Amino acid sequence: MYTITSPVAQHAKVTPLLSKDLTNLPGKEGLVVTVEYPPGSSDPIHRHNAHAFVYVLEGSIVLQVRGGKETTLTPGQTFYEGPDDVHVVGRNASQTKPAKFIAFFVKDTGAPVVVPAN
Repeated sequence: MYTITSPVAQHAKVTPLLSKDLTNLPGKEGLVVTVEYPPGSSDPIHRHNAHAFVYVLEGSIVLQVRGGKETTLTPGQTFYEGPDDVHVVGRNASQTKPAKFIAFFVKDTGAPVVVPAN
């Protein structure tokens, strides 16, 4: 299992759920995590160097990649980030309620999940 030490981990609780080598995609792995944002929390600018698929479970989150539109997501809604995207906004939309989502990554095997960016 992964220990995630990243800028995201300082602001959110990240819990790894599953990691699996993708045998038909040599050098790639799938990783599923839950992310829990406390009320009012936000992430620093970062990237994933992966395909990232987000599914909101609870609360509302605001996400934006560089050059894209800021999007507020509620339970049942999804978001995608590509390997070249820089995640410029990631935050809980509420100052009073927590938010929780699942993120599924397809990334290089053993590569960090989160990389700081400018």
